[in-house]
Amino acid sequence: MKRIMLFLGTNIAIIIVLGTVLRLLGVDRLLQADGGALDYQALLIFAAVFGMGGSFLSLAISKWMAKRAMGVRVIERPANAREQWLIDTVREQARAAGVGMPEVGIYDSPQVNAFATGMSRNNALVAVSSGLLQTMTRDEAEAVLAHEVCHVQNGDMVTLALIQGVVNTFVIFLARVIGHFVDRAVFKNERGHGPGFWITTIIAEILLAVLASVIVMWFSRQREFRADAGAAELAGRDKMIAALQRLGGTPPAEDLPDQMEAFGISGRIARGGFKRWFMSHPPIEERIEALRRG
Repeated sequence: MKRIMLFLGTNIAIIIVLGTVLRLLGVDRLLQADGGALDYQALLIFAAVFGMGGSFLSLAISKWMAKRAMGVRVIERPANAREQWLIDTVREQARAAGVGMPEVGIYDSPQVNAFATGMSRNNALVAVSSGLLQTMTRDEAEAVLAHEVCHVQNGDMVTLALIQGVVNTFVIFLARVIGHFVDRAVFKNERGHGPGFWITTIIAEILLAVLASVIVMWFSRQREFRADAGAAELAGRDKMIAALQRLGGTPPAEDLPDQMEAFGISGRIARGGFKRWFMSHPPIEERIEALRRG
């Protein structure tokens, strides 16, 4: 419930701030053609600029946000054998995967998790939780690191940002089209846009964003299968299966912010029904079965 309220609050705040700025700058009038109808071409360009721009801005600052949100301590000079092992393992895997050496960090969390982020294959961050290092064997941790390196190799961060940007574009576009229709057909506002337009736009954007997240989460689940398969090649299938089995025996991790959850090794669990549509990760048993099938 807390996550839903945060989601709704964020979207409402964005649309109110955006709408206020547009009205003050007079930009909203540019989206209207003669006679008060919407200029769909201008609206689509506007939606693409805000939808794609916001998504890629988030990608551009993803490493900075991750370090501060999660309190990641980047290993610059290894202080002990464990940190040296982390650096050496990621360096070897990155070389085998053909990507630039990512930054490697540790963040304090009792939950067993790890994630990768960054705006390109050669400018990434791989971070593991202190709980993972305390819980997993080195073979299992090696497989988890390989999974995150494969996210980097596959360019999942960039591709997910692109998909999110396209989804955002259509959410913004369709929400304003719906708002315009309601403003004209229901509230009989013939010139400009009244309160009915803005209220309907807010509601439509929230509902469309929830539906659109189903598409993004489906894509995220497919990339998890691919990252598991890549990790099996880099570290070994048995190690990756063992790492997933270990994850299956721990509480589901919920320590990552939503924008990074898709690139964690572990995610929130929903066994079936409606909630499954919003899972960023497939169930552990399905991931293990996929690896066993090769």
